[in-house]
Parts: sequence; C-alpha cells; structure tokens
Amino acid sequence: MTATESRTYWCEHAQLPTKVQWGVRLTVADGRITQIKERVRAASDDTVLRGVALPGFANAHSHAFHRALRGRTHAGGGTFWTWREEMYAVASRLDPDTYLALARAVFAEMLATGYTAVGEFHYLHHRAGGERYEDPNAMGRALIRAAEDVGIRLTLLDTCYLQGGLTPQGHVALDEVQERFSDGSVAAWAERVAELADGDRLRIGAAAHSVRALTTRELDEFADATEGKVVHAHVSEQPAENLAVQAFHGRTPVELLGRSGLLDENFTAVHATHLSERDLQFLEASGATVCFCPTTERDLADGIGPSRALRVHGVPICLGSDQHAVIDPFEELRGIEMHERLLSHERGRFRPEALIESATRAGYRSLGWVDGGRLAVGALADFIAVSEETRRTAGTDRSQIVFAATGADVSDVVVGGEHLVAGGEHTRLGPIDPLLVEAMALVRLP
Repeated sequence: MTATESRTYWCEHAQLPTKVQWGVRLTVADGRITQIKERVRAASDDTVLRGVALPGFANAHSHAFHRALRGRTHAGGGTFWTWREEMYAVASRLDPDTYLALARAVFAEMLATGYTAVGEFHYLHHRAGGERYEDPNAMGRALIRAAEDVGIRLTLLDTCYLQGGLTPQGHVALDEVQERFSDGSVAAWAERVAELADGDRLRIGAAAHSVRALTTRELDEFADATEGKVVHAHVSEQPAENLAVQAFHGRTPVELLGRSGLLDENFTAVHATHLSERDLQFLEASGATVCFCPTTERDLADGIGPSRALRVHGVPICLGSDQHAVIDPFEELRGIEMHERLLSHERGRFRPEALIESATRAGYRSLGWVDGGRLAVGALADFIAVSEETRRTAGTDRSQIVFAATGADVSDVVVGGEHLVAGGEHTRLGPIDPLLVEAMALVRLP
C-alpha cells in the first residue's frame, strides 16, 4: 500500500469515542482514518480484524535499555537508589550497535502488546567518559532506526542531564557512568539536538532528566531552548528527591519547574508520585500532564501516585512502562484503578473509558501526536485488535475487556494504516521472541 492508496479494515467490534459498536469499517489513507461506517458486513476486499478494535496505546515513558534488567534485580532488598547502580552497569555496556539491536527488540515487544507510539526518554548520548561519537547523535539515531525498523511511532525525548545529583548542600558532580549522559551545557545539548529532525512517524522532543540533574540556571536556559516543544521530566519519583530539593531550594520539584517556566500544556511530569496539594494546584493551572508508570513504580517500591486527586484537579494522566519490568499496556492502565482500590478500599475509582483515554489519547497528546489515540475521522490510523477468544477474555463485556485482557491477547496492530502485526506475528520482522534473545546475548550481562 502506498502512502496515497486507501485501505479498509473491517472490525468485528470497535471502541468508538462514545460506545463499542459492531461491524465497523475503517477506511485509511495517508496514514489517517478517512471514513468510518458502522453496523456493516465485511466486504471481500476488507482486512478483517476479529475481536474488539481499540485505539493504539501510547507508551509515554520508556527507557529501552532498562529492559535488559528484567528478572535480574530481585535477589536482595534495597531501594530505587540501589537498583540504579545495576541500571548504570547495563548503560556502561551499550554502544550504537548493541543499542540498536536491543531497542529494536524492545520496540517490537511493545508493538506486539498494543503500543503504537512510544516516548523514549533518551540520555545515553556518548561514549563512556563522555567522549563523543563521530556522529554525536549516534545513539539517538540507533533508537530512530530501531523504531523505523519496527514501524512504531516514536517521540525521541532527548534528555538534558548535566549534574550528578542533589543533596541538601547542593548539586554534585557527574560520576563516571553519568559522564556519558552529559553534553556539558544546555547550549551544547541544544546544538546537538538541532541536528535531528521530525519524520513521518518521528517527533523530536526534549526532556530535563530531573531537577536533580540541572541547576536552576540550567533549568532556565533549558526552558528558553525548548519553548514550544514537547518536554518531559522525572518529577517527585522518590521522597528522598523531594527532601533534597526542599532542603536546598526551599521548593518542591513542581514549584521549581514552574519557577523556570517549564510547566505548560506541552509539559509532562513523569511519575509525580509524591505531590503536595500546592503541586496539584500548580499542575492544574498550567495545563500540564502527568505520566504514571504503575508497574515500574511498584517494582521499585516508589509508592502509589495520587491519581484520583489529579483527576479531581483536572490534570490529564497518561501511562508508560518505563523500565519494562512488564511491557503490557493493559497492566499499566489497570494499575491506576487497582492501586486506587488498595488506597481507598473502594472499587470503580476510574471507569473503563477513562482508563482507555489515559492509555491512548492522553498519551498521544503528551508525545506531540495530537491527532492520535482515537477511532475517529481525521485521526491517525493507529489501532489494535484484541481477541475475545482466549482463556483471559472469553465471556467478557466488550466495554470492559481492558480489565481482562493482556498484551498476549492482541492479535493485530496497525500504525499509520500499515498492518504491522497480524495474528500475533510482526509482518516485517517475523517472530519477536528471537529478537529479544539475540539482543540480550549481545548485551552479555554477567
């Protein structure tokens, strides 16, 4: 199918903006949905999608290289900070070739579970010790190439990372591993990123790693350099972070970001697990989004974020799989509701349609794809089909299938009108499991 040719997909059932409908034909051309017909029978030239079609999910926060840690960090106790040392050990082993292989496999795993867009929070920029590659964007281009090979939509959140951390006494120098994350200054970071350009399924965004990794002056410079761009940052993931910021700056991380002018409708606060009432008010007034990563936040013992309070304040919530201890959009969206149930002792804190909104449209908007995440005329032609005939989904109410399904129940995935996963197999790359096995062998963890 060329870019201008139209193609039709007949969905046995589809989650439209207002309801689940049967017999939905989606006509796509130029990567967008151009026509929707409801309650029709399949035609001979339709591509048939059985089960329930949903808008594609957006993985709004990803560190692809963290996938190498899955199932390897549970032998002892510890905290986020001890886990971070193991993560740094993985980072030290990667170069553009191994990064490409690993990211390709991870993006393929995402796609097969129903993620059609990903925001890659990218700070593995340079060689060990900070020496630049011949192409200063070699590592970023590896991620771009990986996404192109897989067909997933990518927002590269190129990350500015200049300080090694923050204590109550102030910022500390970069350590040996962190040196490869840094460009040395905001100006040098901006100059490097300016060499990257948007593409058909690519957006170049920006990220401030955290208020631990930039001084207030650097945050101000970063805000000036990224005006009008999609910007993400880790925010209040850990109580220790909040305590250090409060002790040194006399503000919370949210207040500090607001002081620098970064809080606006283009900004996404990742994690936002430990927020004050004043933080909630700042986020509401700014129009910013929050990205929860429930499977990571529980894996790292970060805590349970204030999802209900954010909803009351009208702050949009999107979702990410972050360190990829699990890659399953259904687990992430259910995590919002299930964690709230544990806190409140009540069920039904978020309705299914609200969870789908977080996993789809809110995530697409946070990544700069404002026309994605819904089945509507004019929207990006990114959608998936979920089987109703598995041991997990048989007998479910179709409007509540997200409470039963897992990524293993996704049979088909379409991005930009292209049928990339059919019957669970990638139409370009073939079986996905061998890609992951080969990529892990290249990383060669002890």
